[in-house]
Amino acid sequence: MDKRDLSTIFRERLKLLLTRSDLNQSAFATAVGIDRSALSQLLSGASTRLPRAETLLNIAAEFKVSLDWLLGLSHDEGVTGEIRESLEIEEAPDGFDRTLLAKWHAEAAGTKIRYVPAGIPDLLRTEALVDYEAGIANKSREAQAGETQYRIDYNRRPETDMEVCMPRHTLEIFARGLGVWDRFPEDERRKQLLHMATLLDDLYPTFRLFLYDGRMRYSIPYTIFGPYRAAIYVGDMYLVLSATQPIRTLTSHFDNLIRAADVNAHETASFTQKLAGMSFPSGSV
Repeated sequence: MDKRDLSTIFRERLKLLLTRSDLNQSAFATAVGIDRSALSQLLSGASTRLPRAETLLNIAAEFKVSLDWLLGLSHDEGVTGEIRESLEIEEAPDGFDRTLLAKWHAEAAGTKIRYVPAGIPDLLRTEALVDYEAGIANKSREAQAGETQYRIDYNRRPETDMEVCMPRHTLEIFARGLGVWDRFPEDERRKQLLHMATLLDDLYPTFRLFLYDGRMRYSIPYTIFGPYRAAIYVGDMYLVLSATQPIRTLTSHFDNLIRAADVNAHETASFTQKLAGMSFPSGSV
């Protein structure tokens, strides 16, 4: 491997460890036995030089990763001979900006995020829908609204690359006021669909929504954060996968959903706008 490539991969993985650690640069540097200026130099990319072997060993030992992973020679973070947990369970508390979910989004910035939502994608919801769904789920309206705004801001970043796949019939059921939306007023449903169409146009192409036929395909809700992890949503918890093979399998599953889409990303805004123009009194079929 070229020395410059090696240095770049090391720097990216060092930044990832720093983000995961929740430490500031001074505390992180102290933990691995170097001073802050040395750490800043390593993070800046000003030089292709790698740190001393002792520093590399300290970083690997402190954050329980392998030297091979740290140097980009392996995709497996696990220390040789250690059975690394590949499945974790994380609770999904209120306050999106304080949860691991926000942290995972931040870590995956610059990589592709793939997302299958449980309902209307969070960042595309109006305040009225946020209030309505928060009431049904007995969750904090402020936390739900904060999550929506965070996701919008995240998708406005130029480095964002997010693909979303969901069943077309979810939007059709919503437009008709069926299921959980049977008490959500028709005029608010129309406003929601128009709001969604506007945002889809505004955020494209960093945010791309594909619609597939839910009668032909099925998927549980999940998010894949680049090559790092996948989080499967199971109500108030996430099943978090960090092993390479399960992430690849879910990525393949997601790609198959996109191949099966009958409304592509560049068509979704107009499809949603068309639904908004139809008259569907609550509970109509």
